[in-house]
Amino acid sequence: MTTKGSSRKQVIILINSDNISRYIKNSLVHVTNINRSLRNAKSEVLMDFIHSDPLGIMIVTNKVSL
Repeated sequence: MTTKGSSRKQVIILINSDNISRYIKNSLVHVTNINRSLRNAKSEVLMDFIHSDPLGIMIVTNKVSL
């Protein structure tokens, strides 16, 4: 699910609670790898940060992905 507000662009990924903690522990590595892949694909969308949400994880990007 992708949402856009006045100042935030978010992608919410549903994930179970066991995997959330594992994913957040290595979030810096995930952000780096995903941004590298996005740059290699010549995408203008880059990931700013990841944080946990009651339903899963939330990824905040610099632009809305279509």
